[in-house]
Amino acid sequence: MRAVRFVALGDSLTEGVGDRVGEHWRGWAALLAPCLAENPGTVQFTNLAVSGAQTHDVLTRQTPAALELRPDLVSVVIGVNDTLRRTFDIRAVAAHLDEVYAAVTRQGATLLTACLPDPGAMLGLPGALARPLARRQRAVNTVVHALSERYGALHLHAADGAWISDRALWSADRLHPGERGHRQLAVRFHALLAEAGHATGQPPSPEPEFPPPTRAATLLWLATAGTAWVVRRSQDLLPQLLRLAADEVHHQARGTSAHLDLHASAAVSAALAALPQRTAADIEAQRLPGGRNTPAIPRQARPTGAPGTGSGAPAVTASGGADDEPLVAVGSVKP
Repeated sequence: MRAVRFVALGDSLTEGVGDRVGEHWRGWAALLAPCLAENPGTVQFTNLAVSGAQTHDVLTRQTPAALELRPDLVSVVIGVNDTLRRTFDIRAVAAHLDEVYAAVTRQGATLLTACLPDPGAMLGLPGALARPLARRQRAVNTVVHALSERYGALHLHAADGAWISDRALWSADRLHPGERGHRQLAVRFHALLAEAGHATGQPPSPEPEFPPPTRAATLLWLATAGTAWVVRRSQDLLPQLLRLAADEVHHQARGTSAHLDLHASAAVSAALAALPQRTAADIEAQRLPGGRNTPAIPRQARPTGAPGTGSGAPAVTASGGADDEPLVAVGSVKP
């Protein structure tokens, strides 16, 4: 049986921050990988995600490395860090993602994407501070939705739902999912892939393998990595966020808050309109030689039986380090 090659691209969410196993992060992608095939040993998994990555990093650094591996399945979950930078530009985000998605599908790989909830809501920021971040994340999600449809990606809706407020799903930093949260993502990604015929192994177990972090571990993180993250974001995003909040308050006082939403929507429309024009036929023709639209991962009958983790493990490699601790949050999945 031919090996299934799965490459994961993105930031700290995909790197696995919040789901520590020994001295390393694991995360949803590593939990999902052995469940892609009935024989986990036939799965070759490479995680190229790097904490702090933005869409530009995925385009220029991670995607070329991924394509060299000739993957069958590529996950691209990215965008939150772009919203947390003063340089945020939805047109640049759209252009970067369009090139990444085009490159992945051009090589014939199955593309896996997801949208995410806004960071302001996850942090519980005051309305004037949260709304600008929410507006940015909605813009990114709109772009991801549009491009996922354009390139025929398998897309996971992870932007809303009551489960975001379940603290049992979150790690000590309250910013990244803990083991239970990563397992929830892996389960939902597996269901999406299995429905499309791209995952033939048993689904990942939703139950944690390790106990949650102790209070001492939580306090240690807050005093070290958490404080460092706040300092970095304060130097970069905070000055601009305060200006955006002041503008938010000004419009609210005048009753013109809707103008901000309209402006953001117009910016998204302009960003999508500025992308290179590709017809559906062009996109399908570039997927595989001769325009064949056969799936990269063999489609097999969905297995039956009780959920489990299976036996064995895929070959796993990793790349990158935690040069930044971005705010990454996950939400519920629409069936």
